[in-house]
Amino acid sequence: MRWARNRHPEQTVERILDEAARLFVAKGFEKTSMQDIMRATGLSKGAIYHHFPSKEDILLRICDRIGQENAAALSRVRDDPSLNGAQKLKAIFRASLHSESQARVLHMLPSLIDNPRFLAIQVQEIFTLVAPMFIRPILEEGIRDGSIRAEHPAALAEAIIVLSDLWMNPLLMHDSRETVLERGKVFMAMTRAVGVDVLDEEMIEVYASYASALSEAPPPEEEG
Repeated sequence: MRWARNRHPEQTVERILDEAARLFVAKGFEKTSMQDIMRATGLSKGAIYHHFPSKEDILLRICDRIGQENAAALSRVRDDPSLNGAQKLKAIFRASLHSESQARVLHMLPSLIDNPRFLAIQVQEIFTLVAPMFIRPILEEGIRDGSIRAEHPAALAEAIIVLSDLWMNPLLMHDSRETVLERGKVFMAMTRAVGVDVLDEEMIEVYASYASALSEAPPPEEEG
């Protein structure tokens, strides 16, 4: 017997991603099994594995999709003609911290330190996307318009993102609220010392709130 080919594989992929994202947010990545995804989509094990070799691959594609949403939002800030460089720098961090997708990612992703694959992707994006495409152009604009008094914009952009996306990131080691607040104070002092005003106390509080939410989450269960 010959089985009919799936005429709309892209719709199947989107269905898997939509339902998996909903489950990852509701239950967490570790607590969501492939069986859960099969039930939610109504698809067979073979149909899901035809598109995604593993649950990790589904999460990576979901994060890709969220990353595209974030890039569009950050591009709007970077390209806003009504803001000078210093204003854009603060606005781009505020937009990133307050985005709905940021909260979704924090609920979905496992601890980065325990998942080298996710950590490697995070580091790669810092040096190939976020720093050169968003932060460096804003720093360069601020230096030109006089709103930012700093040097070495390429290296500074990398340093800012390494500190904010890794060192300040509660997903890296699930640090306590107090640890994140302490790091925030040091981060503000360091960046202001080199001529840039990146985060304020309200934004540091957002980082701390994410740390609190993660520390209150129940421990992960084995995948079923």
